[in-house]
Amino acid sequence: MKSFRTEIENPIVEKDILELEKKIREFKGGTIDEEKFRSLRLARGVYGQRQPGVQMIRIKLPYGKVSSRQLRRIADVADEYSTGRLHITTRQDIQIHYVDLERTPELWSQLEKDSVTLREACGNTVRNVTASETAGIDRDEPFDVSPYAQAVFEYFLRNPIGQEMGRKFKVSFSSSAADTGLSYMHDLGFIAKIQEGVRGFKVMLGGGLGSQPRHADELFSFLPASEIIPMMETVVRVFDRYGERKSRAKARLKFLLKDLGLEGFKKLLKAEKKAVPFKQFPIDIDAYPKVIISDEPVTDVRIEDIEAFEQWKSTNLVLQKQSGYVAVGIKVMLGDFYTEKARLLADLVEKYAAGELRLTLRQNILIPYIKESRIPFFYSELKKLGFTDAGYNKALDITACPGTDTCNLGIASSTGIARELERVIKEEYPQYVNNPDVVIKISGCMNACGQHSMANIGFQGMSIRTKEKLVAPALQVLLGGGNLGNGRGLFADKVIKIPSKRGPEALRQILNDFEANGKGVSYESYYAKKGEYYFYELLKPLANTENLTQEDYLDWGSNKRYQKAIGIGECAGVVIDLIATLLFESDEKIKSAEEAIKDQKWAASIYYSYSSMVNTAKALLTAEKTKTNTHSSIIKDFNTYFIANGRIELKSSFEDLVLQLNKNEPTETFAKKYLADAEEFLNKAESYRKLELIHA
Repeated sequence: MKSFRTEIENPIVEKDILELEKKIREFKGGTIDEEKFRSLRLARGVYGQRQPGVQMIRIKLPYGKVSSRQLRRIADVADEYSTGRLHITTRQDIQIHYVDLERTPELWSQLEKDSVTLREACGNTVRNVTASETAGIDRDEPFDVSPYAQAVFEYFLRNPIGQEMGRKFKVSFSSSAADTGLSYMHDLGFIAKIQEGVRGFKVMLGGGLGSQPRHADELFSFLPASEIIPMMETVVRVFDRYGERKSRAKARLKFLLKDLGLEGFKKLLKAEKKAVPFKQFPIDIDAYPKVIISDEPVTDVRIEDIEAFEQWKSTNLVLQKQSGYVAVGIKVMLGDFYTEKARLLADLVEKYAAGELRLTLRQNILIPYIKESRIPFFYSELKKLGFTDAGYNKALDITACPGTDTCNLGIASSTGIARELERVIKEEYPQYVNNPDVVIKISGCMNACGQHSMANIGFQGMSIRTKEKLVAPALQVLLGGGNLGNGRGLFADKVIKIPSKRGPEALRQILNDFEANGKGVSYESYYAKKGEYYFYELLKPLANTENLTQEDYLDWGSNKRYQKAIGIGECAGVVIDLIATLLFESDEKIKSAEEAIKDQKWAASIYYSYSSMVNTAKALLTAEKTKTNTHSSIIKDFNTYFIANGRIELKSSFEDLVLQLNKNEPTETFAKKYLADAEEFLNKAESYRKLELIHA
C-alpha cells in the first residue's frame, strides 16, 4: 500500500486521515486485530458491506444541510472512488458503495477540501445530528434550531468522551411541537420551545428502534439553550461508563435507562456534573452563516402539462415563514440518485436559490429559498433532471434501507419490495399521491434503519420456514405506528408474518379496508379503533405457507432461490496478543492526554487518562477471562481481582483512583495529576504482565 500526503490545511483533520492510513497498513500487516481495526475504521465512516473486499463510505452531513459546492465535491469523489451512485439515508447522511479500503484515506482527504467529514459517521460514537428538514423556514417554529444542531455537532466531533462507547448515540432537533425530528425515538431528542422569552428545548431521553423499540422519557420539559451541551455531555459520560459493552443487543442507552429507571439515571447525571468543563455553553446564533439568495434572473417558461404541474405544486411545495419564498421537495426513489444529476442540481440551486440543499429523514431532498415567482422555472428545470415526481412526503413516498443489496445484516430485500409497493400505489391507488396520513417504511432486518417500527404501515425483512424445512423470504407486517407530536409517538404492532411476494397483496387489503371503513380519519386513528386482532384476521390467509409457489422462494429483484445469509466480515482475522494490544492502546491514550495538555484542553486530557486506566484494567481482567461488560464493572472487578488481594499495590482503591474524574473540576492542576496517575498505573500493570508471562 502506497502512502500519500494530504492537502488538508487543518492539522487535526490531516492527522486523523494519516492515522487511518497507518492503521490500514498495520491491519493488512497483521499487527492489529480485526475487532480493533473495525472500531477505528467505523469511527471514520468506513463500513463493511455485504460484498467482500469493498466498503460502504458514510458521509456525515449535520442535519442534512449540504451546499452546492459540497454536493459537487461529493459527486466528484463518488465518481473517482465509487460507482457514481449517491444514497441518502434516514439520518440525513450520504452513502457511497463499493470503495476499496486502501483508497479511503485519500477519499476522505478529497472530501475535507470542502469541509465534508467522515468522522464518527459510523461506529460507537455520537452519530450524525439530525433535524427537521424545514429548520429555519418552518412557519410554526419558535426559532431556527440549525445553529444549535451545528454547535452540538462541532462540540462532540472528536471529543474523547464519545469515541469508544458500547454502542452508537443518536441525537435529533425538532423545529416545533410537530416533532418532525422524531425526538421520541432518539437517545436524546430536542424540541424547540420558548419560555418566558428564553430559548430552550423540551428534552427527550432514551428512545430507540431496533427489535425492541422504546419510547423516550421526558428528561426536561424545558431546558435553556445554553445548558443543552453540558447536559448532553453528562448523558454521554454516564452512558460511556455504565452502558453495556459485551452484548451488542443490550448496549444502547435505552436498555441502561430501562435498568436504572429515570430517577436512577438522573442521580448518575448529577454525580457527573462536576467533571463537565462547562456549566453553561451559550451558542452564538449571530455567528451562524447568513442565507444569501441569488438575484440571477430566470427565463420565462411555458408549462405544457398544466395538470401535472398543479399536481406537483400541491404535494411538493413547502410554504416558508419568509414571505414570498417556498421550498421545493424532490422525491428521491429509495434515496438513490446519481452524480451527473447531482452536479446539475447543485448548479441550479447555486445559481437561482440560496446554494443550499437539505437531505431529509425520508431520504428526499428539499431546496429552500425559492422565490414564488420562480416556481414554474424550477419545475421546468427539475423536470429535465427527472426530479418532478409528485408525492413528496406522502403515502407514495416509501422509505427503505438498502437491505440485502449491500448491507451485511440484511435478511430480505427492502428496496425490491419498496419499488413494487410504490408501483401498486401509483397504478391502483392514485389518490394516495396526495395523502400525508399514510406513512410506509421498510427495513431489511430488525435493526430498523428503514424505521419500519414507527410507520403507519411497516414491513420488516425476515425469512419463513415451511413444514418441509424450505426457507423463503418473508415480511413482518407492522401497523399502527405514528408521530403524535411534542415528543409523543406510537410504535407499530407486529401483526403477522407473510411470504415476501405477498407484500403487495397485503398492502392492497390494508388500503382497501381503510378506503371502505376509515373515511375522515387518519390511518393511525383508524388502526387504534380496530386493533391488532382485526388486522391479524384480515391478513391471516396471506400467512399460509402450505400453498407456496416457486415464485415465493425468490426474493424481490432476484432470480435465484432465496438463502438466508448474513453477510461476512470485511477481511480475514489475524492472530495477535489481545492483552498486549490493549496495553498498547492504553499507552496511545496516555500520549493523547499529553497532547491535550499541550493544547490546554484539560477536560479532554482527563478523559483520555480515564480511558487509559479503564483500558489497562480491562487488559488484565481479559487475561483472567473475566467479563468486561461495562466500564463500571471493570472498575469494581479490578479491585476484587487485583487490589484487594495485593496482586497490584495502589495508594487507594482502583475505584477511588479512577473516579477522581467526577470528583474534581477539569482544571490544569488536576489534569496533570490525573495523567501522572494514569502513567503510574500503566507502568505497574505492564510490570505485572511481564512477570506473569515469565512465570507462565
